[in-house]
Amino acid sequence: MRKFNLFISLLAVSLSLPTLSHQHHQGGIKTSTNEATLAPFDIIHAKITSKGNVATFHMAVSGQAGKHKPTASGKLAGSEVFSYVWPTAIDSYEVGFERNAGILALAVTAHPDFDDTPLFDENGDGNTSNDGNIWHSHWVVLTPNEQCGKDALGVVDIPKGSKPRLPKTWPGLPILLDSPGWDPIFNGDVVEVQIPFENIGIVENTMFDGVTAGLRVNQSVHAPLLCVVNVMDIASGNLSLPGKVNK
Repeated sequence: MRKFNLFISLLAVSLSLPTLSHQHHQGGIKTSTNEATLAPFDIIHAKITSKGNVATFHMAVSGQAGKHKPTASGKLAGSEVFSYVWPTAIDSYEVGFERNAGILALAVTAHPDFDDTPLFDENGDGNTSNDGNIWHSHWVVLTPNEQCGKDALGVVDIPKGSKPRLPKTWPGLPILLDSPGWDPIFNGDVVEVQIPFENIGIVENTMFDGVTAGLRVNQSVHAPLLCVVNVMDIASGNLSLPGKVNK
């Protein structure tokens, strides 16, 4: 009888494991595996949830998230950026930029040829200017830009001499980019970022999507400086922002 009870207990545990895994990917936007996409960037699930005043941006891929990073080129111009991105319908004003400046997106990026988080020492070596190859987070503002390619997006440039509204943690680059210092968490096939908001309703009322992409730093500062040149996957398939927070 004791052996039978032990068997039942082990069976219950084994049956619960897939359920827990499934629950981890509940809600949000779900999509099928695409064998043509590199597995660490092949999105199978993207969602945003909130608890209290903290929003969790979640993305799951068919491989190991964060496994691949760009190869260093030794120079800024032409260098690559790999990214996990959550485009949202949040007004850019809510995180410190001008109103309606473009598509506000949370991005988790890595790029070995430059550092754009001057306030933070991600690798803990006492130098805040050599951490670009460690995955880190940004707010970015994107708009369609034909200079980046047909139907391509670019990070919005700041025209020379202009003084737009910018977040306190703006890293000093002439683009609408913020470096707030929220550490992304990688766990197997998942990458997550937890962000506190004074007004969580800003997030709870938004729509979102999930994107994995490569970006390129251009030769000229205002060419524009940073273009999306290689969209690897889009959770919705068409960047329609169908995701609803907590649903």
